[in-house]
Amino acid sequence: QVQLVESGGGVVQAGGSLRLSCAASGSTFSITAMGWYRQAPGKQRYLVAHITSGSSTNYADSVKGRFTISRDNAKNTVYLQMNSLKPEDTAVYYCTADVIVHSSGSSTRGWGQGTQVTVSS
Repeated sequence: QVQLVESGGGVVQAGGSLRLSCAASGSTFSITAMGWYRQAPGKQRYLVAHITSGSSTNYADSVKGRFTISRDNAKNTVYLQMNSLKPEDTAVYYCTADVIVHSSGSSTRGWGQGTQVTVSS
């Protein structure tokens, strides 16, 4: 199985910046896409940003122009640069990776454990 570990979360004042990172490890695999979801208390989890193996990206309307997703394929790592943070960005952020496991040829989506981002007014 593929393990995903997020880092970079924390507390920041409104207008500040954070960069989240997520590294994939485990069995031999190929990553086809990676992304970031977030979930605030009492709200649904939704996709914030997504990036394909060809580095094509998309973003939720709520973060366009402020967040940037990128990846380092050699390191099996995805990043989320978050600028101009707002209190409504406060949530647990989850990393995902869509992978093909070489041993089985199966495709699966892995999830990280989540990292808390808190933006104060």
